[in-house]
Amino acid sequence: MDHLPILLAEAATDFSLQGMWEQMGFFAKAVLIALVIMFVIALAIIFERLRAYSRAKRQSINYIMMLRTYLQERKIEEAVQGAQQHPDSPVAKVVGAGLREYLEGLEALREEGPDDVGDFDLVDAVNRQMERAKERETANLKRGLTWLATVGSTSPFVGLLGTVVGIITAFQGLAGDGGGGLGAVSGGISEALVATAVGLLVAIPAVMLFNAFNARVESYQIDMNDVASELIDFVLKEGRYT
Repeated sequence: MDHLPILLAEAATDFSLQGMWEQMGFFAKAVLIALVIMFVIALAIIFERLRAYSRAKRQSINYIMMLRTYLQERKIEEAVQGAQQHPDSPVAKVVGAGLREYLEGLEALREEGPDDVGDFDLVDAVNRQMERAKERETANLKRGLTWLATVGSTSPFVGLLGTVVGIITAFQGLAGDGGGGLGAVSGGISEALVATAVGLLVAIPAVMLFNAFNARVESYQIDMNDVASELIDFVLKEGRYT
């Protein structure tokens, strides 16, 4: 009992954020700075993707409504121009690429003389062009998600590294103090706990939003496939005489 006040006095470490920062060693500070940088990168990607997906959704809905009217009225040129007016819509870019290929194919089939390209499958040409456009747009929709996944998967390990180093520092301090009291290890343990907590705080939202963004990309892929199929049906019905 006589040693209890001494142990409590040794344990009276400053556990405020500023106090723990001042007590941390160089390596622990480097780990926290790395985690903060990873958090800023993840935050920038999250806000950029939220804006991009919001614009894509809004413009895609507007273009799909316009497209149905244009196709019903056989206004192919207007549909192409409408796609150019919605540059942030993956659906508009895919359909626009298919419609341009369709018009160019019709022109090529009607061409006579030395520039005649001969007969070819117009439907297949339109479909291949839209497939290439879908691949480009899918890659564009996934831009930045690899970095977000990297942050989500590695930040816990970075925090764990800080935890391990903090515990090593704590036990080194304990050994150097000749088996002293709680004050000899409390600083190192606090460093370890802070690094773990920050690593998890960075990882959890990054992983959750990465999964949410992947689901959003898949929904856009479904929209692109659906509208592309409708356009193929239109081309099959119209043939080369539109």
